[in-house]
Amino acid sequence: MAQRRGGAGCALAVLAAIAAMVFGVSYKFGLLFWKKDVVPTPSGKELQIHVLDVGQGDSILIISPEGKAALIDAGDEKNGPKVVDALRRYGVTEIECFIATHYHPDHIGGAAWVLNNFKVKRVLENGSPPPEVLPAPATATTPASNKPGKNQPPPKPQPRRGRVVELPTVKTYNDFKNAVDQSGAKFEKAVADQTIELGGGAILTMLGPVSPPFTREQIISSRKGNESNANSIVARLDYGEFSMLLPGDAEEPTEDRLVGREANLRARILKVAHHGSKYATSENFLKRVFRPDDTPPKVAIISMAEFNRYGHPSQDVLNRLKAAGVTELYRTDLQGEITITTSGRAKNGKLFEIKAAKETKSDLWAGREGTKDDSSRSGFISYGDFGPPPRQRKK
Repeated sequence: MAQRRGGAGCALAVLAAIAAMVFGVSYKFGLLFWKKDVVPTPSGKELQIHVLDVGQGDSILIISPEGKAALIDAGDEKNGPKVVDALRRYGVTEIECFIATHYHPDHIGGAAWVLNNFKVKRVLENGSPPPEVLPAPATATTPASNKPGKNQPPPKPQPRRGRVVELPTVKTYNDFKNAVDQSGAKFEKAVADQTIELGGGAILTMLGPVSPPFTREQIISSRKGNESNANSIVARLDYGEFSMLLPGDAEEPTEDRLVGREANLRARILKVAHHGSKYATSENFLKRVFRPDDTPPKVAIISMAEFNRYGHPSQDVLNRLKAAGVTELYRTDLQGEITITTSGRAKNGKLFEIKAAKETKSDLWAGREGTKDDSSRSGFISYGDFGPPPRQRKK
């Protein structure tokens, strides 16, 4: 009997050791996972999100429960004053963080207006300058020894008909960098899993960009979208039970990468990427954002202009949103500025409220036909608003 009790005790000791080891490993990795996704208790004060109406562009103002302001993009240059006016209208005097999702003029063109009119503490960028500003690689007729040095400026544009040609992407990038330098703001590259605490329990988490950055060759070969868009900063905003996904102009290659690394994509509200482009908001991505067991409403917001050449929003995207269970759709082209408020907790069965600046009789679920393809393989892309088509002359 003594031998039996000794054998049982030995077996129990082995099992206890294995259990302790499993618990230790689970605790180590599980706690790390838990810490990455944990959300602080909300203060109960109001969080505001204003999706500003900046035409064919993006600009999202976040005002935390403690009154701290964060701004994601600033529309194009001509809408810069509109963004400044909106910030003043909401009582913003200082910006905790400005996030430039990527270097397209319809996202950072108005940034210089913001930086010149407000104190900005911190600027986050995606670390991928427009390809047009990078030095050209050496060719058979250009020896490697003649390439610009690492710290030298990019080559100047060549004159055409007596005038210097400067692409919109280059001008906007240079204006943005100069404004940041003069503002004194801390300038840094966003990295995946980086967090920004806005106070009161509101947190911004950077889900992307994920290294290494996408190259032009990768995007062209995939026949999906644009490399600058693919390298957009993707952020999520959490406040208690409330969550919102803010993917800039990220497209399907970015979405696939985020799904592959099991990023936390589940959200109550989706700011639809790239103004509703057909190259973004894939079915696979939407399955991770909106789950069948999520309680309604499931909300999508699209920021774009009434007149654009690329068919934004794409009918295919609108169909995918509806198939994913989206119950409420908002569009700045038809409804103007969109405002979301929440206390971080459901009250009387409602977690948040959404208000549009104006009513519309147009069909929110009707897409547009494009006249130009918004992808790298189509060549140079223009950005920003386009006025209504010219009237046909009467014969």
